Amino acid sequence: MDPTRVFVKNVKRVVFKVGTAVVTRSDGRLAVGRVGAIFEQLEALNSQGYEIILVTSGAVGAGRQRLKYRKLLNSSFADLQKPQVEIDGKACAAVGQNGLMALYDSLFSQLDITSSQLLVTDNDFKSTDFRTQLSQTVNSLLALRSIPIFNENDAISTRRAPYEDSTGIFWDNDSLAALLALELKADLLVLLSDVEGLYSGPPTDPNSKLIHTYIKQKHLGAITFGDKSRVGRGGMTAKVKAAVSAADSGTPVVIARIYPDLCSHFLGSGFVAGNIGKVLEGQRIGTLFHKDAHAWVTFNEFTAREMADAARDCSMRLQSISSEERNKILLNIADALEEKQDLIKVENEADVTAANDAGYEESLISRLVLSPAKASNSHFFKFNVKISSLAKSVRTLAEMEEPIGRIVTKTELADGLILEKTTCPLGVLLIIFESRPDALVQIASLAIRSGNGLLLKGGKEARRTNEILHKVITGVIPETVGEKLIGLVTSKEEIPDLLKLDDVIDLVIPRGSNRLVSEIKSSTKIPVLGHSDGICHVYVDTSANMEMAKRIIMDSKLDYPAACNAMETLLVHKDFSSSEGLQDLVVELSHGVATLNALLQKIRKPLNTSCNTLTVPQSFTMQALDSVTGCALALVQRVLRGNGHIVKGDEGVIYTHKKIVSSPS
Repeated sequence: MDPTRVFVKNVKRVVFKVGTAVVTRSDGRLAVGRVGAIFEQLEALNSQGYEIILVTSGAVGAGRQRLKYRKLLNSSFADLQKPQVEIDGKACAAVGQNGLMALYDSLFSQLDITSSQLLVTDNDFKSTDFRTQLSQTVNSLLALRSIPIFNENDAISTRRAPYEDSTGIFWDNDSLAALLALELKADLLVLLSDVEGLYSGPPTDPNSKLIHTYIKQKHLGAITFGDKSRVGRGGMTAKVKAAVSAADSGTPVVIARIYPDLCSHFLGSGFVAGNIGKVLEGQRIGTLFHKDAHAWVTFNEFTAREMADAARDCSMRLQSISSEERNKILLNIADALEEKQDLIKVENEADVTAANDAGYEESLISRLVLSPAKASNSHFFKFNVKISSLAKSVRTLAEMEEPIGRIVTKTELADGLILEKTTCPLGVLLIIFESRPDALVQIASLAIRSGNGLLLKGGKEARRTNEILHKVITGVIPETVGEKLIGLVTSKEEIPDLLKLDDVIDLVIPRGSNRLVSEIKSSTKIPVLGHSDGICHVYVDTSANMEMAKRIIMDSKLDYPAACNAMETLLVHKDFSSSEGLQDLVVELSHGVATLNALLQKIRKPLNTSCNTLTVPQSFTMQALDSVTGCALALVQRVLRGNGHIVKGDEGVIYTHKKIVSSPS
């Protein structure tokens, strides 16, 4: 849930307003499929106990389309040669309202929902008795789970022209919706539109930015509105005016694009499913208007584009300084990490406590922990990254060869014509990584060393640790470069906006599951450096130095078993299967893993296999291979299955797995 939308938890009564552009197609006909999909979402909310009030436009547009058609059928050829006079809007409203409500009633009936029609005019609200009776009637309808449907009664309204006269208590259906939200004491007003929300400029302008939260002090007078709606009275200008009015009166408002759960080719507009539900789940959909919005600037209301633009500007300044100056930044980061390690530890412990309370797996919590050098010498902390080690790795990076401007290849194409391949910064990187806060330090240091701007999104479990590490690192970046070189993305709702910025962000690197990588690739035009499943195998060949092999294997599994690159499978050549070295190795691994198990309270049943009668201790999974090849020991939960795993040390040998049988308890 987005921090600015937490209030939706207490929402019960909601006013939804659908405009003409939403309920009609581009040819003026009613968009039956679109309306039906909207109603399905409203029915779902109604069944969940929400009180739904609907304000609809579209009667004039639908009526005009029908009357034009009838007029055409009844016209002679001579009539068609005469100048065509625009059909009276009030007549259009009378005809269209009939058809509109017939459609609405039919669709709601299919969903076993009772709807009711209430037509009002501006003059009605001048009567106190009318307002009292209106509230009583609506309360009765809502108690019966009926959905009241409001529309301005344009056919008999004293307004001079429905599309031109903007005077009175309300002046269009957007302002009517705002008025009803206030009169009927609604908890939320949702103005559904055919665009995603309020932009800083016309939505068709590529430089326009979507505004997630409208802040009057910031946005009033700074927005350039585009053309009005193709069929309505005022478009986004009218919606914003109504939204500001309602929000100032205490009713939060969301302007959102409502795209039904139908295929885009059917609707012809690329509609996306379920925004109504997402709004009430507190997701960052559309533009929010709230009377307290001015106090929410700390919720990173600075847009994704602003963050990315700032990172690009700072990266260009970073590239202009010398290698020694960039190294100095890294050394200052290392010093700051050690200086602030107590503060970092406090925030990290808060994240670890929250993760424990939430019931996360021990492996995730282990990756989450940062322990300072003076921490406990217990085995548990042995497996966690120490802040002093991070500082040391940053200093090591500063001492490495300059990565920028290095000539990789040089080719003479012709006399005096030499082509050089030279290393250079990529630009701005967006990196999404798991709940391992030490990764933030490593990634940020590499970005600074290589002259790149950076946008980081870490796992929510490490939020407080990531924030303090980001503050420590950016705090030592000199003003000549700028602390906005490294931006910290705090909400996953910001990721879709960032993925649209292919003109600013040069590369996306998602570190996580295959599903995450696939979703990122399908959601952006920016190049994505993805990955597939890692294979963390260690193979011991007959030519290996057994003592060295032992040290490598013990380190790769027991030094930091929670890491994603810890050894998963040990493959041993068949000639080693009966050697003392292998038996010693199994004993040492069993002691190490048994100790880890005791600490993490992860005791599993032992497994036996017929491969040289080796009994593998607790926390081990034995993989038996066919007798031609040898044994494999899998030391984590994942068990490699299938055929075709070739070990090049044995010419032409293909390992094939045999079924594993569990020992009796």
